[in-house]
Amino acid sequence: LVLGLIFCVILLFPLYWMVNVSLTKPQHLLASPPHFFPSDPTFDGYVRAFSTQLPSLLTSVIISLCSVVVTLIVSAPAAYAMTKIKVRGSGLVMFLLLMAQMIPGIVTVMALYSMYSAVGLLNTYPGLILADATASIPLAVILLRAYMISIPDSLLEAAEIDGAGEARKFFQIVLPLSRNSLVTAALFAFLFSWGDFLNARSLTTGNSIVPFTLGLYRFIGSQTTDWNSVMAAAVIASIPAAFLLVFAQKYVSAGVTAGAVKD
Repeated sequence: LVLGLIFCVILLFPLYWMVNVSLTKPQHLLASPPHFFPSDPTFDGYVRAFSTQLPSLLTSVIISLCSVVVTLIVSAPAAYAMTKIKVRGSGLVMFLLLMAQMIPGIVTVMALYSMYSAVGLLNTYPGLILADATASIPLAVILLRAYMISIPDSLLEAAEIDGAGEARKFFQIVLPLSRNSLVTAALFAFLFSWGDFLNARSLTTGNSIVPFTLGLYRFIGSQTTDWNSVMAAAVIASIPAAFLLVFAQKYVSAGVTAGAVKD
């Protein structure tokens, strides 16, 4: 227990220090010894961060949510087809998905840049959404497939006897039982898209579309002496991710079919 507390303190200290600096007045940041608690807290940094980064925040929210939708729309039917319909070539598809996870992001974004230039998707919302979803779909399929394999075939066979087709079995049986895995896949897709910098930096130019990671990068570059505002922007960036992680904790668990089949 003591070791656990020590490790927690070590891991959480950077987050605490980020919040501490965001509330400390700039003239107090160079104090020696440093202030571990802001004696005279200020929210000026948050005001400056919000006034400059709010459009970027909204841009990232739109891109991240749309990326989650695209990821689930593609990965859930794909996982179902590979586990319950058992279409030919499922093994090869899984191998390719695993291989896709090993390809460096810079390689993928270079290929996307070349393709986007040809089809006119640079500096567009659909371009960034598809790029982020493309990176999330392989992991989502792997997660959903692992959960759907554990769904008893007897449930689907009973539904088929009652006249249910593949679509009905998928939407009324498999998806409800896979709720935890869907939330997990959606969480990873959102966090990847929210924290993505490589696609945002490479597939956009100018100021027409500026996701929050790119906006934060530019903000840090222009505020190198104002650590109060920089840390405030970093705290704002971490709030959605922290909220989602806390919210999704109860869903990210095994045993999605517990209680579905009675002896």
